[in-house]
Amino acid sequence: MNPVEIIKKKRNGEILSEEDINYFISHYVKGRIPDYQKSALLMAIYFRGLNGEETLGFVKAFINSGEKVDLSHINKPKIDKHSTGGVGDKTSIILAPLIACFDVVVPMMSGRGLGHTGGTLDKLESIPGFNVHLSIPEFVKNLEKLNVSMIGQTDTLTPADKKIYALRDVTATVENVGLITASITSKKIAEGSEGIVYDVKVGNGSTLPTYEKSKELASKLLKTSKDFGQQAIAILTDMSSPLGYAIGNWSEILECIEIMDPDREVTPLSQDLVEVTLYLAGAMLQLAGKCADIDQGVKLAEEKLNSGECFEKFKALVEMQGGDVSVINSPEKYPKPQFTDSITAAESGFITELDALTFGLAAVNLGCGRKAVEDKIDYSSAIILKKKVYDAVKAGDLICEISGETEKQVSSTKQILLKGITISKDRPNVKGRIIEVIN
Repeated sequence: MNPVEIIKKKRNGEILSEEDINYFISHYVKGRIPDYQKSALLMAIYFRGLNGEETLGFVKAFINSGEKVDLSHINKPKIDKHSTGGVGDKTSIILAPLIACFDVVVPMMSGRGLGHTGGTLDKLESIPGFNVHLSIPEFVKNLEKLNVSMIGQTDTLTPADKKIYALRDVTATVENVGLITASITSKKIAEGSEGIVYDVKVGNGSTLPTYEKSKELASKLLKTSKDFGQQAIAILTDMSSPLGYAIGNWSEILECIEIMDPDREVTPLSQDLVEVTLYLAGAMLQLAGKCADIDQGVKLAEEKLNSGECFEKFKALVEMQGGDVSVINSPEKYPKPQFTDSITAAESGFITELDALTFGLAAVNLGCGRKAVEDKIDYSSAIILKKKVYDAVKAGDLICEISGETEKQVSSTKQILLKGITISKDRPNVKGRIIEVIN
């Protein structure tokens, strides 16, 4: 077979056979097909799309490129959650230890930031010493011991997806329903989960441009998961503005600590984050058979979160994966960025827009994300919201703070953010984050 002919086939709008897909993926993983040819195929797929059979072909090829995790010996429900990516979306940090408190196994394999969206692995690695690079045996051992482990893709588990995932980020081919479906479901099937809750973002801060595309993705995720024998629920949540108040790796961990630690006060600026986290928790508990429906699961999860048990489980997770628990107990010890600036309201009124895409791109510019694969993350840099969308403001009120390692980064980030903030005289209609459940 010839990779050029396969690229041409997709470029011309033809359907790739399972043989085409297997050939291209297997030879790419082995280094026999270079990045430039894979990039060409990704771009052809981006414009031409993948049908259902092609998507399944990619899922199978990704799974078959490595090993699968066997958790059949653990006699407990095995439920995971996946978000399609957003700005300030840190629900996994709370959800994983929270659900593990219910004697449910959470084999969470997460990703890094894609484009303007943050990555769970980058946030976890902001905790000094936290190791996301565990082997499969170490991963399984942790699940046996604590019911939860949070890792990145290993070299042996869906290695094809791991290699392509990084390439998509830097070739502007992230926003494709078929590729997103194949990437997500292959990891979740290979990691050993029996059920999965999909948090599919809607809005300009998501990885897809429209409600219709997000709903299409949710439907494809559910169908693909069920084709492989998994239970699944998809929840559409709003990502038109940042979730919670913190954008930036360590700052998002800190916001989660404030929510999990019963001795700390939770700011009203985190209420939307709590809302989404508890709703996703309710869905996970429903799939695990721990409650009759999502609403009942939300109540159970809220009680467990407020009890402090979730926080203790989180600290045990951090310690088990080599992290420094002392900074979790005393976050004030964490290094502070050198330069700060702020944005204040130019007029009185109501905040009608904190554009999530603009805030995400600003965070990347600040060093919270990557513009290229080899870029290093600045863990301490952050954008901290002091007001949320729908809030009333007076002229001069503080809207957000920016902190970073260089004065130039902070200054240029401020200029980006100013384009994403809108204040109106009219009071906006307040909307919740939960849009729709697809079951």
